[in-house]
Amino acid sequence: MSSESSIAKHYTKGNLLERLLSTLRDDGLELEQASVETLAPYDQFHGRGLEATKELADALSVSDKDHILDIGSGIGGPARYIADRFGCRVSGIDLTEEFCAVANHLTNSLGLENRVTFDQGNALDLPFGANSFDGAYSMNVSMNIADKAGFYAEIIRVLRPGAWLALSEIAQGPGGTLDYPTPWARTADASFLATPQETRDGLSAAGFTDIHLRDTKEETLAFNARAKAMVERGGKPPQRAVKLIHGELAKAAAANTSRGYADSAILPIEVFCRKPDR
Repeated sequence: MSSESSIAKHYTKGNLLERLLSTLRDDGLELEQASVETLAPYDQFHGRGLEATKELADALSVSDKDHILDIGSGIGGPARYIADRFGCRVSGIDLTEEFCAVANHLTNSLGLENRVTFDQGNALDLPFGANSFDGAYSMNVSMNIADKAGFYAEIIRVLRPGAWLALSEIAQGPGGTLDYPTPWARTADASFLATPQETRDGLSAAGFTDIHLRDTKEETLAFNARAKAMVERGGKPPQRAVKLIHGELAKAAAANTSRGYADSAILPIEVFCRKPDR
């Protein structure tokens, strides 16, 4: 089995749409009445969910004329939020075909199909021409990509001169060994973490400039504490996508990730940079 097939298999079990619709109904929400905000607990499949997406968007300068690329778009929560907030177009690509099918279904249900589309594709061979996008972002994706140089080279290729790139990722921390499974990998063999410095160096080597990197561990620990308190009070957590997608694996994956943050085995980071004007 190729590494791409192995990674896609980690994220798909089949019947995702049916499981999502059933979960929504159990929570008293019908898709026909849903909005970008009410779907957020289910379709924001990355650390801190909608909170992290809003934080990333707050740092961006996007116009309604822009065309933005979402790399590793999952089931589309961030792309729909970005398009709805800024009025721009967003093209998403993801290695997992089922994710793309569900993402397009949800997008159509919310009436955003004219501005947001999703296609199956590989981040190391983006199905777009050079200089196609005014900006790009990727949220919790590069941990599945061993060839970071190839990843950054493809992104800078499809960006227009002067365009921005925003990354929200999990980096290798200075602490101990990370236990698996995690939301992105069942075993260490499928996990390709880079340190913050390696991330900065890789982006610079690819040609990106104005690189700004921020550690978001404090925000992550605070979010996790609030989520735990909500559950202890009998409520539902603000981010349910991991359980929806991974089922019984989710409990161990979440526990290992939380322990990894506490031990500094992993470190959540945000990175913002640009392709040079020429």
